[in-house]
Amino acid sequence: MTDKTIKRRHYLIFIAGGLSVILFILLFNKTVEYTSSNEFCNSCHIHTHAEASWRLSVHNNTSSGVSVKCVDCHLPPEDQTAYFLSRKAYHGAHDLYVYLTKDADEIDWQAKRSNDAAKRFVYEDGCLKCHTNLFPSTLSSQGGQQHLKYIRNPQSSSCLQCHHEMGHYRGEQSGFADEESETPKEVFKELTVVNDFKTFEEKIPGTAVSFKMIAVPGGTFKMGSPQDEPYRRNDEGPVREVAVDSLWMAEIEVSWDEYLAFFSATSSQGRKEAVELDEETDGVSGATPPWGAPDQGWGKGSRPAITMSHHAAETYCRWLSQVTGRKYRLPTEAEWEYAARGGTQTPYFFEGSPKDYEADGFLKKLLGANTGLFSQYVVWNGNSPGKTQQPDVVESNPFGLKNMLGNVAEFCLDYYDPSVYGKYPKGVIRNPRGPRSGSEHVVRGGSFQNTPKDLRVARRDFTRTTDWLVTDPQIPKSIWWYSDVKSVGFRVICEYHPEELKNTEK
Repeated sequence: MTDKTIKRRHYLIFIAGGLSVILFILLFNKTVEYTSSNEFCNSCHIHTHAEASWRLSVHNNTSSGVSVKCVDCHLPPEDQTAYFLSRKAYHGAHDLYVYLTKDADEIDWQAKRSNDAAKRFVYEDGCLKCHTNLFPSTLSSQGGQQHLKYIRNPQSSSCLQCHHEMGHYRGEQSGFADEESETPKEVFKELTVVNDFKTFEEKIPGTAVSFKMIAVPGGTFKMGSPQDEPYRRNDEGPVREVAVDSLWMAEIEVSWDEYLAFFSATSSQGRKEAVELDEETDGVSGATPPWGAPDQGWGKGSRPAITMSHHAAETYCRWLSQVTGRKYRLPTEAEWEYAARGGTQTPYFFEGSPKDYEADGFLKKLLGANTGLFSQYVVWNGNSPGKTQQPDVVESNPFGLKNMLGNVAEFCLDYYDPSVYGKYPKGVIRNPRGPRSGSEHVVRGGSFQNTPKDLRVARRDFTRTTDWLVTDPQIPKSIWWYSDVKSVGFRVICEYHPEELKNTEK
């Protein structure tokens, strides 16, 4: 074979290889283009609301006629080639697996629409690729403040915090939307009379709202967690012996029915956000209207009220005291833990160790932990569809109280101090009230978002006022509503004074 023949063969191989590469690139680009179309996305995303809600959203139903595609939000920009392709492959494999192995009718699509869930498959670089000007002439002053804060510290916020409704239409969700009409209920006209220390039903005068108050006998218990308790945190000790007086505690967390009775009677629309008692009218000026839907669209009724501030919860207690003639307030941290334990000294008021229920380790993560007993008493991450539940889905603790652990975390009266237990005097501490001052308050009980390790009775948490008001567009920020937390509510206690009951009997 001559050199000329060999060179000709090399040229042919080179040309064939080049054409193959070009053909591969063309086919690859066509494949990427086809699999990035809305039609292809909808072939696997078979939940009924996805396409319809997108078509009604401001990303499709626009005055300019510009419409974004699914991948514009749910994948990184295509100019980030390697990242775009890797995430496309990941999401494609995940969606195909779900499509082949899951029943679409059994998936809780509503839970998938939460901000926390959306952050896993909405890419902020896609937002910024289109929205290059964060300060257009039409932007409100409130929006400008939020965008400036975002530019200065993008790690502490995201586009989704304020614009969660942009991609898919969620319906009107502002304020307290009217719910389906119900059969009229009896309006209570007289105060509830209590002559003995026993469980009673409190009826709020002028409303059809009532709730059960459980008589919790006082006693002594060990507050905090021992050093060998699994998942123990440093602020849960040292363990101290504490004595608590008898009290009444609400069977369930304050419901929307209860909180809306307060809001209807005291709301301050168009008025200064005053909270002091008005000496002339003997009334309480309550919350201003909320920004957005405070119930997150989950429903009201007997579900626990959420998104109100600690300040609003305290004002509610003052109003309730005024209209019922009894002394209502938030529980102290000691009162809360005593009531939650129900006479027990274990991590939960039922049997089992946190190690039994927490899905730690490879096998438990693969097969799941045995949480049947846990779910009988707690609304948590494993049995909640990403939102609050009705209080009667779980059983009571030994004192007859429901949802002391889970559903929503609960405000306490005390300011938070991580080392407060060690600062109390020696011996039995009677009715401790925590530090005299502080910037944040204690939160107890955990919520539907938590797993068993963070739902132990001794687990302590606290408010994060600045973080919970990041996306509030008002200037100044609301003192009544948190814009960025949906897992905290509160429960009331009523103080027991035997001498007052004796006077009532006379």
